[in-house]
Amino acid sequence: MIYDLIVIGAGAAGMMAAIRAAEKGNSVLLLEKLPRIGAKLKATGGGRCNLTNTLDNESFMASFGREGRFMMTALEAFDHNALRKFFKNIGVESHAPDGFRVFPVTHSSTTIIRALEEEMRRCGVEVRCGEKVEAIEHNGEHITALRTQYERYTTRHIIIATGGKGYPMLGAEGDGYRLAKSAGHSVTELYPAMMPLHTKESWVSRCRADTIPGVQLVVDLKKHRKLKAKGDLIFTRDGIRGPVVLDFSREITPLLAKMDEVPLRANFTRGMNEEQIREHLDQALAKNPRQNTLELLQTLLPESLARVLCEMTEANVTSGFRKLPGITRDRLIGLLAWTPLTVTGHNGFANAMITRGGIPLKEIDPNTMQSRKIRGLYFCGEVMNLDGPCGGYNLQWSFASGRLAGELRE
Repeated sequence: MIYDLIVIGAGAAGMMAAIRAAEKGNSVLLLEKLPRIGAKLKATGGGRCNLTNTLDNESFMASFGREGRFMMTALEAFDHNALRKFFKNIGVESHAPDGFRVFPVTHSSTTIIRALEEEMRRCGVEVRCGEKVEAIEHNGEHITALRTQYERYTTRHIIIATGGKGYPMLGAEGDGYRLAKSAGHSVTELYPAMMPLHTKESWVSRCRADTIPGVQLVVDLKKHRKLKAKGDLIFTRDGIRGPVVLDFSREITPLLAKMDEVPLRANFTRGMNEEQIREHLDQALAKNPRQNTLELLQTLLPESLARVLCEMTEANVTSGFRKLPGITRDRLIGLLAWTPLTVTGHNGFANAMITRGGIPLKEIDPNTMQSRKIRGLYFCGEVMNLDGPCGGYNLQWSFASGRLAGELRE
């Protein structure tokens, strides 16, 4: 049999591409090397599946940085409203409980996978799991076939939707990069991203009980001080995690590839500067003059972190704040405004939710997702050099790019 399209990879992008192509009357084969579809999608958002968010397209693209406008055609055709309508039409209701992040009302990725699986069945998509693509074939101008470990399939269209290298236990081994290179494409440097980070400071292990809201992180290097992020932070046994760290790791891991450590400054007081901190402490003391230094700092920070900062400045926690030496008070307020942290490493792709890097966007037509090197070859999702922050960005992009690739426009 000659297939109109073969999709490689049964993740969010691949399944959406297969559905769209089949809706248009194409014969579609979806190949997945794992025993079942949607393995990484199942783990998305801690299993809750943050499908998308409510940002308008301009703001959404801006969140991806200077390359974000590559998404314009895909998003204009399939934005967050269209995505939610699509899922509603196949039986999945969604909502945005915080007004921003969109989830299925079940808060279960299984709901999404089952609905996509049923829709593929309805559209006539042929799905084969446990079959790894070993090579794609072309005549120098156009796709002709592909080979798996079992057989050779003839087709004039292939969509590579294999994802990146994050979470290799879920099948992400970089197969798409290898296949793209065989068709004449290049691949940028690849870095693990959206992951916890290790720090040199050991005191973080004593502060694991609390989530610190509204933390600001800034790279403390002259050439990179424009790199910053804001969000909730959680301390771990050997470092930091939480939404702000997952987002910021996209910027940190490329720097760690060039240097042994990356110095950061962290503001744990919701962005207050030294003057604002002094005013806050004065007001808190006016309300309760009898509180000691530790109690006073707890009006800004959890007790564990307040104790650490007192130790770092040799401030007596049981003493009244105004009884501390002036230099100690100044140092403490300085640390409250900016606390140094030093990132020394991470766990690599094993703990990376996404991959930074991939097929260069200049080698792909943004209006079709087709390769500029070989006709009939398309890309969608994470395999391309485009990644966004936490909050439904990357999944929306996977669905939108998959939908556009499935149009099979040449």
